[in-house]
Amino acid sequence: MIIGIDVGGTHTDGVLLSEDEIVKSVKIPTKKDNLYESVITAIDSLIENTDPSKIKRTVLSTTLTTNAVVQKKTSPVAVIVSAGPGIDPEFYKTGDYYCVVKGALDHRGRELASLDEQEIRSISEEIKKNGIKNIALISKFSPRNPSHENQMEKIFSSNFRNIFKGHNVSGHLNFPGRINTTWLNAAVHDSYDNFFRSVNESFIERKIKSPVHILKADGGTMPLSQSVKFPAQTIFSGPAASVMGAIPCADKNTDSIILDIGGTTTDIAVLAKGVPVIAQNGIKIQNIKTLIRAIETRSIGAGGDSFVKVENSKISAGPERKGPAMAFGGEFPTPTDAFVFLGEINDGDFEKAKKGIEEIATPLGISMEEAAEQIIDITAKNIVDAFTEMISDINNKPVYTLHDFLDGYVLNPQSILVLGGPAGVFAKRIEKLSGIKTIPVENFSIANAKGAAMAKPTCTVTLFADTAQKKAYAVSENYEESIPSNYTREDAYAKAKALLYAKAEKMGADMKNIEIETIEDMSFNMIRGYRSSGKNIRITLQVRPGLVSE
Repeated sequence: MIIGIDVGGTHTDGVLLSEDEIVKSVKIPTKKDNLYESVITAIDSLIENTDPSKIKRTVLSTTLTTNAVVQKKTSPVAVIVSAGPGIDPEFYKTGDYYCVVKGALDHRGRELASLDEQEIRSISEEIKKNGIKNIALISKFSPRNPSHENQMEKIFSSNFRNIFKGHNVSGHLNFPGRINTTWLNAAVHDSYDNFFRSVNESFIERKIKSPVHILKADGGTMPLSQSVKFPAQTIFSGPAASVMGAIPCADKNTDSIILDIGGTTTDIAVLAKGVPVIAQNGIKIQNIKTLIRAIETRSIGAGGDSFVKVENSKISAGPERKGPAMAFGGEFPTPTDAFVFLGEINDGDFEKAKKGIEEIATPLGISMEEAAEQIIDITAKNIVDAFTEMISDINNKPVYTLHDFLDGYVLNPQSILVLGGPAGVFAKRIEKLSGIKTIPVENFSIANAKGAAMAKPTCTVTLFADTAQKKAYAVSENYEESIPSNYTREDAYAKAKALLYAKAEKMGADMKNIEIETIEDMSFNMIRGYRSSGKNIRITLQVRPGLVSE
């Protein structure tokens, strides 16, 4: 059996899956100040009367890291940068303490200027006095040679435990993106580490010995124990769960829009012929550009519990949520109250919903029926406008999916797949406004938790080879070896593939159904004195995200 948990802004959903069916599902209110408790409450409900030894895997999708960034509840971070000649690294300043130190490498990883160890020791002591506990170390060309970051780590390790290095975070040579991504990992580490420890201890108490994975932004999973080193990979984990939950219902021959309509927000994603469109160059959160590869998503403040009010003689809905619908004990009217009043939702207190709709209708001098219809249409229009804009934005740039680069492709969605609690009642309104066939997916209320449960483990390996230096290395895998001068791109690919297989097996991937995709494949001649002095080869491979075999 597999457990899938999706922690949303309003509800936490959970499913217990056997090989061919949903054995049990739960939906509980999310405790925003204690996401761990929401997870464990869902787990306890799912495994009641179930032998823990039958649980083969648990996958969690959580808003923890996203919330930490959006709500500005990150931990203080000291960012130490070694750059050398080129653009002034002060342009990329981030963190609570930012310092550029001496030392430089060239684009091939050769040392141009050594580090000043005394300078770094002094900085370490100063940071310690300031009470900062998390350190981000970034050298400009560390993916080619991590020696400067490793050297700095040795010095900082006498004062600090939580040290994050740029070459471990990403193999890309995008220096500003690597600074941001390394900082982000350090900034969300503390809250994520507390969450990890609590979950781990709780699973031990419940005698669940099976692997626990976390869903990443690209729709793949990684072991929870490994994710502590890369917590930023779990940003936008929730929208990824929605996509994985909708994929089984998508037409593989046409494009689709995915809408996960919750109580607080609606998450939007797009499938090109059944395959998720991705943010190839990394996601951006709160205007922070990162190197985190992710499914292209957009989130807007529109949902079943959006705060509805009259403003300038007009009805507005969202983006705020001020609690549940009045029909379910809240203080302010919402779209859910409109659905309850119109009889499209049969749960909740009708009289309280009616009171909420009356508060909107009276100042406008319209009937309650008209007010309820307007509330729903306005919320649905906000959603339709958002995904229309998103499609336009994607079509104005190259389209990348989890499988391919679609050169010259223009998205033309023929269907909308809707999931989330209010999906069933919103679907026909969205179809009417958009003119696109809109279908609630199977088990739409808990499809995101099922999507998390069914997601495959994934991992990435980047290998560099420099035939002039006669050296091949994959920094994040602690791999380095001497190579002959006639080393080829095919040799590099074979080694990268072997490293990826070993890494995937260690992560618990299903090796019988593993699919590899090439993220980066570059080979160019290096010229010195008008002659070729060797080749520079860079290969990045990834285990392709997808769904586990039925």
